[in-house]
Amino acid sequence: MSALPKFNAYINGKFEASTSGQYFETFNPYTAKIWAEVAHCTADDANHAVQAAWTAFTTGEWPKLTATARGALVHKLGDLIRDSARELAEIEVRDNGKLINEMLGQCNYIPNWYWYYGGLADKIEGSVIPIDKAEVFNYTRHEPLGVVACITPWNSPLLLLSFKLAAALAAGNTVVIKPSEFTSVSTLKLMELVEKAGFPPGVVNVITGFGAEVGSALVEHPRVAKVCFTGGTESGALVYQAAAKGLKGCTLELGGKSPNIVFDDAALDDAVKGAISGIFAATGQTCIAGSRLLVQDSIYDEFVGKLVNFAKSARMGDPMDPGTQVGPVTTPPQYEKILKYIAVAKAEGAQCLLGGGPANTPECGDSKWFVQPTIFGGVTNQMRIAQEEVFGPVLSIIRFKTDDEAIDIANDIAFGLAAGVWTQSIKRAIKVSNAIRAGTIWVNTYRAVSYMSPFGGYKKSGLGRENGIEGMREFLQTKSVWISTAADVPNPFVMR
Repeated sequence: MSALPKFNAYINGKFEASTSGQYFETFNPYTAKIWAEVAHCTADDANHAVQAAWTAFTTGEWPKLTATARGALVHKLGDLIRDSARELAEIEVRDNGKLINEMLGQCNYIPNWYWYYGGLADKIEGSVIPIDKAEVFNYTRHEPLGVVACITPWNSPLLLLSFKLAAALAAGNTVVIKPSEFTSVSTLKLMELVEKAGFPPGVVNVITGFGAEVGSALVEHPRVAKVCFTGGTESGALVYQAAAKGLKGCTLELGGKSPNIVFDDAALDDAVKGAISGIFAATGQTCIAGSRLLVQDSIYDEFVGKLVNFAKSARMGDPMDPGTQVGPVTTPPQYEKILKYIAVAKAEGAQCLLGGGPANTPECGDSKWFVQPTIFGGVTNQMRIAQEEVFGPVLSIIRFKTDDEAIDIANDIAFGLAAGVWTQSIKRAIKVSNAIRAGTIWVNTYRAVSYMSPFGGYKKSGLGRENGIEGMREFLQTKSVWISTAADVPNPFVMR
């Protein structure tokens, strides 16, 4: 039997074993078998990586580059990702169990982040201010923050890393990445491309391991200027609390419980597909999942009938098979959590219209980490199944009568990441989109993202924005420079 492949941390331009010399196992969710081992880093490794990033930021070759040269490196990394998209996608499927169609689509699209921000690197301009003081020249410049810590989740590792990494590098920062312990390999594979692109040592680093050990050490390190975190709301609150002790900036993209609202004038067949996309694509393991489906009372029976019939046809199985539509849950703890919430929904009196338990068909292999696409009707917005993030293929359907009632239900939640609106009325679309308190509103579509458009949450769904020009600004700080042109110094005892 051949030995499992081992993947080491990437620090200061080199792949190296952790200071502990130990490794942890990573599983293929479809087979439930170990397929690789990853370096088990410690706080010492986190310190080593941050120090390497700090040196690269302050005295290395990186700060000597012009913004144009820096942007060219970021752009080149995008080219290399494009050329390696198939390999990276297959690694992600093996590591997180998501569909090859989904991950290949993501990996083919990811280069756009690096091309966009690579082109933006030398277009962030300061201003000359017509200051209200005589004989003073005043201008502003935008400068990088320093060392940025990027902590990424297991559901879309490279895509969600690219939300952070491309902009951080284009802005001139250096980066230390801590990927999820469940899905570290694609990020480490990306470092081969970082090296090939020609980034100086220490500009990008990866430490692998567990949050309590390396994640906390990274967030609390005094040399880290900013923390970018994508993950659950509870973990995000802990990150925010730890970062606050060092007065660090934070971008937090956290949980969601998004409403997907179907009005009586919607194109019903399109809205059915939108509802399916919102919850069963990616096995529901996405922060933007449209897990609360709000359906207007007058079309409720017709729409739910169409939805259940469509969902019944979803093909479960091997995520590497292009014909598969629903893959396994990524981790055993998440699998158990989903089943627990299904039991909670039944106990609360929700009506199970489809699924409602584990999936054990032959197509699901031996992992036993599959959950049936599950739909609950008769849900009220006060139920736990409607208020708490399940992060799985579980849909709650809630009736409403009027537009205002739909808006009230949509906003009656602690989260505010995204929402969907299905209507043929532009007046209604604008009214409802303006009224919902969430960072992204989709009208007659769902689950669309772009490197050009800002993304982030309201309320407990997070802080700050990623993507677009706003995403670049998150990695810059503004300096105001005052130059006196006066012939002499005015009264030193009076504020100028």
